[in-house]
Amino acid sequence: MEQKLLTIKNIKEAYGISRTTLINWEKKGLLSPIRTPGGQRRYRREDIEKILQLADKEENEPKADTVIYARVSTKKQEEYLKNQIKRLEKFAKENGYKYEIISEIASGVNEKRRGLRKLLNKIKRGELKTVIIEYPDRLARFGYEYLKFFMETFGVKLIVVNGKEETEDLNKELAEDLIAIVTSFSARIYGARGGKKK
Repeated sequence: MEQKLLTIKNIKEAYGISRTTLINWEKKGLLSPIRTPGGQRRYRREDIEKILQLADKEENEPKADTVIYARVSTKKQEEYLKNQIKRLEKFAKENGYKYEIISEIASGVNEKRRGLRKLLNKIKRGELKTVIIEYPDRLARFGYEYLKFFMETFGVKLIVVNGKEETEDLNKELAEDLIAIVTSFSARIYGARGGKKK
């Protein structure tokens, strides 16, 4: 016996799923409707129920309330960034944290880091309980204590896996960050002078 195919109206009545949702599922490749000779969409009941089961499963799974934050200053350190993430993931898994990763390549003195802003916005929205970093300097070159205080104000625990970075890596990054500060400061001075001449 051939199984009855469902129309969009049938699905709306039985499951409360709108036409827009069905088409979005189709666009994402989650659903493949059968077309009638007239071009109308028809759906298999088991396909609809399979998607709903997956949605329920995802909804019931605990959401990540921890962020692993990793950072390096330059593109040259990309391999170090990957290793940094691996070490932090190992720590998070061993301690049972449900986490997501925010990583970026940006100077520690850059105040407009996208990754850091994303992290701070998550904290403000109350989505996090824990932030894990490898060293204090990964979070910020200057102002680390202010960021830590901000997190604690929102009830977020900041975990630093290792206390201090290796001197060679630290000195190299610090030199690069100081150059970035001097460059930024020089640009402001020359920009201000140019404005006065006008």
